[in-house]
Amino acid sequence: MTAIATTTTPTIRVRMTARGRRALALLVAAPVIAAGSLAGIGVLGDALAGAVASASSQSGTFEYVSVQPGQSLWQIAQSVAPGADPRDVVAEIEMLNGIAGAIQPGEQLAIPAQYTH
Repeated sequence: MTAIATTTTPTIRVRMTARGRRALALLVAAPVIAAGSLAGIGVLGDALAGAVASASSQSGTFEYVSVQPGQSLWQIAQSVAPGADPRDVVAEIEMLNGIAGAIQPGEQLAIPAQYTH
């Protein structure tokens, strides 16, 4: 009888070290933390913008502009402050009124005091 020699390949086991576990945990947690932080900043930013708008609107008298059909914030900014940068005026109108660019015809918008005559 002939004997058949068989060779077995050794099984290689991979072990996760403590350092590897920490690196993997950080890799998995980083996107979750980043998304949560960005969402938190957005919520906090909205809350602060609303607080600024309400505090500003209570402290003084403003002129109001009625939004006409088809009119944009950019057009309103150019008409109330022709010499100023429209981007700055739009940002100030948005902050004062607590809006984020969406306006409706017939809506009354408060205009910052420095742009009223």
